[in-house]
Amino acid sequence: MTRFLLAALWLAVAVYAQPAAAQTREKIVDFHSEIFINADASMLVRETITVDSAGRNIKRGIFRDFPTAYKDPSGRRTVVEFDVQEVTRGGSRAPYRTEKRSNGVRVYIGDANVLIPNGRHVYRITYRTNRQLGFYDDFDELFWNVTGNGWDFPIERARATIHLPDGATVLNRASYTGFQGDRGQDFVYTAQIDRTLEVETNRTLKPREGLSVAVSWPRGFVDRPSDQQRLGFFVSDNREVLAGALGLILLLIYYIIVWAKVGRDPEKGAIHPLYEPPSGLSPAGARYVMRMGFDDKTFTAAIVSMAVKGFLTIDEDASKTYTLELTGQTPKLSQGEKSISRKLFSLSRHKIELKQKNHETLQRAKKGLHQALRTEFEKVYFARNTRYFLPGIGLTVLAFVLMIVASDQPEITGFISLWLAGWTAVVYYLARRIWTAWRAVLSGTGPLSFVEAIFISLFALPFFGGEVMGLGFFSSVTSIEAAASVVMIQFLNLLFYHLLKAPTRLGRREMDQIEGFTEYLSVAEQDRMHLLNPPDRTPELFEKYLPYALALGVEQKWAEQFSDVLTLASVDPNAGTRQYSPRWYSGRGFNDGFGNFATSLGSGFAGAISSASRSPGSSSGSGGGGSSGGGGGGGGGGGW
Repeated sequence: MTRFLLAALWLAVAVYAQPAAAQTREKIVDFHSEIFINADASMLVRETITVDSAGRNIKRGIFRDFPTAYKDPSGRRTVVEFDVQEVTRGGSRAPYRTEKRSNGVRVYIGDANVLIPNGRHVYRITYRTNRQLGFYDDFDELFWNVTGNGWDFPIERARATIHLPDGATVLNRASYTGFQGDRGQDFVYTAQIDRTLEVETNRTLKPREGLSVAVSWPRGFVDRPSDQQRLGFFVSDNREVLAGALGLILLLIYYIIVWAKVGRDPEKGAIHPLYEPPSGLSPAGARYVMRMGFDDKTFTAAIVSMAVKGFLTIDEDASKTYTLELTGQTPKLSQGEKSISRKLFSLSRHKIELKQKNHETLQRAKKGLHQALRTEFEKVYFARNTRYFLPGIGLTVLAFVLMIVASDQPEITGFISLWLAGWTAVVYYLARRIWTAWRAVLSGTGPLSFVEAIFISLFALPFFGGEVMGLGFFSSVTSIEAAASVVMIQFLNLLFYHLLKAPTRLGRREMDQIEGFTEYLSVAEQDRMHLLNPPDRTPELFEKYLPYALALGVEQKWAEQFSDVLTLASVDPNAGTRQYSPRWYSGRGFNDGFGNFATSLGSGFAGAISSASRSPGSSSGSGGGGSSGGGGGGGGGGGW
């Protein structure tokens, strides 16, 4: 019996609680917006929002979002004023705070430390705004999103009362209800007296539905902006873009002036094929001078040169692991090659594997070579002009600071600017690697280059995607034009970092000789007859200049010149077996053919050195042409 009574009591409570729950559903009971259009084209808006709170979303109060950044029909950015005059709850002043959002302002009404009681509450927000009117040939217009389409709650009734300027009368009117873009007609005009128009919805608006109103009146009752004011608006609306454009222009002017002063290369001389490298110039030195810089292949060319001279041997095992081992001979080495020998080998270490466990030793050897080449050639054969590049970096920082200060959200803009600066540099580096890899493929340097090009391209894809996303996010916070300015500023810095490097007159003469030697190394068989008394092609000559061909990027073409010579030298006519192979190299690369052997040194061996020398883990209206959600105003809100 007791169980039966308890069950009946529970059922009764559940039945009678349902209407109560429905009554305490959080909603906007009434949304009334009263708009006063002033003769100076500004507006005073008084929004009275009556809500039912149940303590679920509306705990401390409500918030109201107000968009302040728009795109006009021509795509130009427009920023309107939003100035809160007064906020009340239940007729008394209420605490509030404003917070900048990506495209506007959010007003939080209430105290973060105070919970409001459940029930009905009446909020009133009074604010001023401007630049909300449209000016046409014969009339002026207000197209106003009364409620906004971003509310979390249903709106039982939405109303708008629009007061035109003194003396003005309504020419045309139109209203729309529904979700963003809808053209619903769920409204009635409740009054149109002289200069006042009233409109009211006749059904409950669902969450994310809204009411928009457009009304026009004859021109002449509102002051239209002068040309001077329009210019001021343009500057104010596009502060970030103008800051970026100013920085870009100043940077370009500076770099052009500096490039004309110190970055122009001396005129190139006549280039004639040379049958030997410039006197005293090592393979690594030749590459360093031609590139006016250092890279992994410079180091590779030096290692191969040391091997060809007999100082060390290169052994490739079945797992494609390379080992460098001293021969005990003491041939004449260049200054850079001597530096490598001191860093790689010692009294107790006569060989080293190209593995990451030895990355510190290999890195020291690379740095030693780089320093030796810099001491020997820089400022003598070319100038990097770094001191002229640093002011460009200063102008870049200034441009970014101006864009950050001019932004509506300086913290976010500053963070994404710094992130993009570093990320873009990485993307640029990867793009250069991809370009180099695919250029090698197109020049026919073999299957290893193709695999390398595919790998680096796939590896770079996420970085390119990150760049696009970062720029997209930056443009959403600022503008597309501002994002474009950032990209172009970065591009200018990267471009002139290379353009400011310039050979000296002595360096230009050395480069002319290197280019002449490169012509000889890369000449095709059918063009060989045009050479004047070229040296005989022998296996010894092939090996002697192979490090230079590798350094100058023509190892494949150099090997092709000797294909028939090396084939004859490598086969015993009696036994049909190989006799010739380089004394300084052992491994499977030579067995794949002479062209592939040269390619293997240029890509496989160079790649092994590059990988082994890196530490582990280093590797974004009124005429009926409108819709709900259109016009100025808008936004939405919710509880907090």
